[in-house]
Amino acid sequence: MRLILSAVLLLALLSPHGLLSDTARAQAVPTPQLIETKAAQAYLIEASTGTVLLSKNERQSFAPASLAKLMTLEVVFDALRKGEITPDTIYPVSEYAWRTGGAPSRTSTMFAAVKSQVPVADLIKGIAVQTANDGCLIIAEGLAGSEEKFVERMNARAAELGLADSRFGNATGLPHPDNRSSLYDLVKLSRHLVATYPDLYQTFGLPEFEWNKILQRNRNPLLSFGADGLGTGFAEGSGFAIVASMERNGRRLFLGLSGVATDKERTEEARRLLNWGFDSFEMRTLFKAGEVIGEASVYGGAQSKVPLVATQPVEVYVPINNPERLQARIVYRWPLDPPVAADAEIATLNVLSGERPLVSVPLKSAAAVEVGTLRQRAWDALIELMFFWI
Repeated sequence: MRLILSAVLLLALLSPHGLLSDTARAQAVPTPQLIETKAAQAYLIEASTGTVLLSKNERQSFAPASLAKLMTLEVVFDALRKGEITPDTIYPVSEYAWRTGGAPSRTSTMFAAVKSQVPVADLIKGIAVQTANDGCLIIAEGLAGSEEKFVERMNARAAELGLADSRFGNATGLPHPDNRSSLYDLVKLSRHLVATYPDLYQTFGLPEFEWNKILQRNRNPLLSFGADGLGTGFAEGSGFAIVASMERNGRRLFLGLSGVATDKERTEEARRLLNWGFDSFEMRTLFKAGEVIGEASVYGGAQSKVPLVATQPVEVYVPINNPERLQARIVYRWPLDPPVAADAEIATLNVLSGERPLVSVPLKSAAAVEVGTLRQRAWDALIELMFFWI
């Protein structure tokens, strides 16, 4: 029998202050928030560490509306990276794309003329800048042969990226019962877009785009505030939503909001939370790369424990005036069976502020542990037996 064990490190002045062992169990205590928000769902993180600054119903499912276009663009960016298409690839404007997402639809559009042809580079601009529904349909039909086939690619790609809360029914985000996502997934997708396609990501920050002699401003209300992406959405029943990315003084934040009553309130709330995220936090290094953070028990090994290290510095983005003591919980399957290879990922370090999760970091073994002697294995078996009888 194996248990999930956690060792709790109380971090005072950024140093281990004590060590306890207990069986990890679900926490029923609600997570306190450092700031309140009017939004029904909210999720704010710091990019380099993944530190969660604000989380409110971030896994709750809602209709993403035009935010589904982030997934549409990811499929296109992935196709460009793989050489399946180029920015100069030209796709025709079908009557379906024109009627469903173009001028006759009275929805967000780049006004592509029916039976004309549009390069992929301009379709991307139309989608990223103007949330163009016709742009989504043109590129879906061109890349996959039909919108239905393109949606299959969207869902397959979402699964590859680990977007467990997301399912898409069309390429536009227009009302469809299968269009569901969460702020957790949309922020995760946004981080992926920034990290994987930095050059293409810059399209989200273009202030305007002209097509068919019609100039339109970028629909993202946070660009004038300093954000450089990503998009907005509105759906009946879900309210106004936004997913934004912003960099200031070398620090990048990602924000997701949903369930806001008006577009004005959405903008004001997003600006307030981003300002708070930049102004009220500072970066702290808890452990250096390669520093031994703790140990994991090995059952029947030549050594009874193996030291654990992180390959990168363990950093957190915490409130400047933080009244709560930081905790770092080492979680792993106890006991480990030998042999244990060096540099094997065998544990996770979960850093919390009070009961508020901040970051999770994988930990690796700093040394190899071979199978122990018969006497060592017998002794460990006795200890394990006594543990379960206690």
